[in-house]
Amino acid sequence: MRGVVFVALLAVAGAGEASAQDAAAGEKVFAVCKACHQVGETAKNVVGPVLNGIIGRKAGSVPGYSYSAANKDSGITWDEATFREYIKDPKAKVPGTKMVYAGLKDEQKTSDLIAFLKQYDADGKKK
Repeated sequence: MRGVVFVALLAVAGAGEASAQDAAAGEKVFAVCKACHQVGETAKNVVGPVLNGIIGRKAGSVPGYSYSAANKDSGITWDEATFREYIKDPKAKVPGTKMVYAGLKDEQKTSDLIAFLKQYDADGKKK
């Protein structure tokens, strides 16, 4: 009986943590990122690199962008977990990064931002 109650409690606790990703809400979160980054077929490197195809991409690898040595040498390949850590506190995840952003602490906004970014392949086309 104890085991059943424990499993039920875990299921309820886990359901509270699970949050759906909302690309439309993520586009609103990306409005802050637009000051430095672009996405889409016509995206260009500006203050920061293009974010097309970021999930699955090696850090420091966008052609034509001048990355910090810390970013290029980080050994990071962006996946959702790594991106979450980074966007929460970029300077803690990659000391020496050029990214001057205090961080996105809200988990739901981070999930939504990831959903928005995942829409774009490496060429900036929506999947």
